[in-house]
Amino acid sequence: MAQNKESKKQGLILFLSDTDEREGLLGKKNRKLLSDPLTDNNPITVQVLGICSALAITVQLKPAIVMSLAVMAVMAFSNMIVSALRNLIPSRIRIIVQLVVVAALVILVDQVLRAYAYDVSKQLSVFVGLIITNCIVMGRLEAFALGHGIYKSFLDGIGNAAGYAFILILVAFFRELLGAGKLLGIEIIPEAVYDFGYVDNGLMLLSPMALITVGIIIWVQRSRNRTLIEEN
Repeated sequence: MAQNKESKKQGLILFLSDTDEREGLLGKKNRKLLSDPLTDNNPITVQVLGICSALAITVQLKPAIVMSLAVMAVMAFSNMIVSALRNLIPSRIRIIVQLVVVAALVILVDQVLRAYAYDVSKQLSVFVGLIITNCIVMGRLEAFALGHGIYKSFLDGIGNAAGYAFILILVAFFRELLGAGKLLGIEIIPEAVYDFGYVDNGLMLLSPMALITVGIIIWVQRSRNRTLIEEN
């Protein structure tokens, strides 16, 4: 019994190995890992990564939400696994190991979607598989998980995936609402508005409008925080 308690204690110490004891689980630095990617260090609008999937799957809100959850699961657990193995992985083969970890998690997520959300998995088609090549996932493994402990890497994965999800869902919200008058497949715009002469904007359902919508979000964000504007 005492041995089990000691094992659990050692596991917790390993999990929190890089967490300052005075900082706490959700101290200021740890909260920053979750909040920064949502705003001033957003992976899509600031780092301009993961744009392809943001353009391809935002015609409707539902697949955007499912894709966001899939990326969050892959990023959080791949960050944790690579962080746990970081002292055992030879530098020369680290990219191969990272790809294997991410690919295994993507296959697992894809199988779960096929089992419990088959229609959405068909709608997302190859895009779930392409999470393996998502620049955000590989970027966080290289830039963060290889140099930090398991807990901080987990928070970093959740934070960056949340930042990615925030933009994906925001773009999908406007595209489905203005393009089809629906949200999550439910009619939102009243029939009286159509009787008055309103017509759904079919352009919002085309891929270029996703790029324009992301561009507008980037413009608004930089207008509100001019420190994000790059100097020539």
